[in-house]
Amino acid sequence: MDIEEKIKIAKKGTIELITEEELREKLQKRKPVAYIGYEPSGKIHVGHAITVMKLLDLQRIGFKVKVLLADYHAHLNGKGPMEKIEEMAEYNKRCFKALGLSDDTEFILGSSFQTKEEYTHKLYELSLITTLARAKRSMAQITREAENPKVAEVIYPLMQVIDMIFLEVDLALGGMEQRKIHMLARENLPRLGYNAPVCMHTPLLHGTDGGEKMSSSKGNFIAVDDPPEVIREKIKKSYCPMKEIKGNPIIEMAEYLILPMYDRMLIKRPEKFGGDLELGREELIKAYSSGELHPLDLKNAVSEYLIEIFEPAREYLE
Repeated sequence: MDIEEKIKIAKKGTIELITEEELREKLQKRKPVAYIGYEPSGKIHVGHAITVMKLLDLQRIGFKVKVLLADYHAHLNGKGPMEKIEEMAEYNKRCFKALGLSDDTEFILGSSFQTKEEYTHKLYELSLITTLARAKRSMAQITREAENPKVAEVIYPLMQVIDMIFLEVDLALGGMEQRKIHMLARENLPRLGYNAPVCMHTPLLHGTDGGEKMSSSKGNFIAVDDPPEVIREKIKKSYCPMKEIKGNPIIEMAEYLILPMYDRMLIKRPEKFGGDLELGREELIKAYSSGELHPLDLKNAVSEYLIEIFEPAREYLE
């Protein structure tokens, strides 16, 4: 495929790409590297799946994908002892493979390189050119200790920047909560003598309870290995107010996961309620916000699509 087609695939379903021109340059390389980091701290859920589907797109257009299983980052963020985190990292790795990442995907434990002398030296160099306020601001949407922050809160983003050097990153992928750390990398890596990464951001999903973010620690998630009956029950109970688009997790699952994969959604309804609907993104938003599409019909459709999308993952993990 040509560059324009690759750019189109790369941008699909993303909120932000910094910058498209730099991405064009990276695509000229024989095997550019795309990276994402995940804290191994719980179930892999729909929120993770959105970024994994984007990794699949990046593999399609020629990127080598490196997945950082960020065990030290999870530990710094209060997710538990290293032994437990490393057990969870192995489970997370199986989930990511189950979602379809290719065999040449490289899974890397942060602890495998983050204690090396050269890494520590670069971390100190970065700390000399990064203000305390900037480091803390980078963690605003990530830290668990917002009321009583630990020193770890400012070490975390600096490590994430140095990770990009050691993983030889061309493109950094993440949800919008990663944006400030990615911008820190773009600003400061050139000051250390390294190229700034292209940064690509996907939407953040609200939790099934309508909470600010879907999270395994909050229990407001749908896991990729949930059985069909569990998915249906969780979706049935999910926050989905009539005619409301903003902050509606069911709409977000349709918009950010299902529609990028299928282009159109089939909403099955009895004839007495108007019959089946087949909708693209704009049609879905219009139908729901006008009240033409009822929350229950949307929930039923989203449930069945999620069951279908995650079927290979369930089979693989079983």
